[in-house]
Amino acid sequence: MRVITFNTQGIEQAADKGFFDWMVKQDADVICLQDLRIKEYQLDGDRYHPEGYYPYFFDAFEDGFSGVAIYTRHVPKAIMTGLGFELCDYQGRFIQADFDKVSVSSLYVPSGLKSFSAQQTKEEFMAHFLAHLKKTLRKRRDFIFCGTFNTAHRTMDLSNWYANQSVSGFLPSERAWMEEMLGDLGFVDAFRELNKAERQFTWWPDYNRARTLNEGARLDYQITTGNLRKMITGASIYKDQSFSEHGPLIIDYDGDF
Repeated sequence: MRVITFNTQGIEQAADKGFFDWMVKQDADVICLQDLRIKEYQLDGDRYHPEGYYPYFFDAFEDGFSGVAIYTRHVPKAIMTGLGFELCDYQGRFIQADFDKVSVSSLYVPSGLKSFSAQQTKEEFMAHFLAHLKKTLRKRRDFIFCGTFNTAHRTMDLSNWYANQSVSGFLPSERAWMEEMLGDLGFVDAFRELNKAERQFTWWPDYNRARTLNEGARLDYQITTGNLRKMITGASIYKDQSFSEHGPLIIDYDGDF
């Protein structure tokens, strides 16, 4: 089973840059998209509904803001939207597709870069989401949480990390949150199960040659429950084309879900 996660930074502009043409060639079973910046009813063109895929959306209430989606080859048993708290649900930041054995979600953690209040909002979201992760551990199924976490986990996940230790996305509190999720709670960073190399980024800032020079951060993840660790068979970041400042993260899992 192949799962792709990608932050579009606006699904229309990503489509204009050829994302859906690329997507249908990847033989992916599930594609999780974030930051759509448009509502579902506005996506009535054929290019947003490629043949062979069932799309599911969760809109933000505010126009031109956030929004997440899941495209899947197989009709899910159920779709869940939101996590039960306003910051997530009002801004359209979580959608989950339940299959026979595994649930796959598309998640968009807020950025804290704009201001102190933005960082407070991000930390509030992270606290709520961590509580949700703890609840999932009591369920008799496995989970794959795909999306933009807007935090680099370790120094190897961020260029010029030393100068960014007081910047949102690499704060000690944020990295401790990642450590709790991937350490104490036993969740798995699917990409790092197979790729231990440095400078493996999924986001490059919008300035001249950042992507060419590979100056960026690993902000996009597929986080799985522990039982899926041994099922991870492939991990890559697509960099040959630029559909947004983010690159699609592709993970292959053994077996069907």
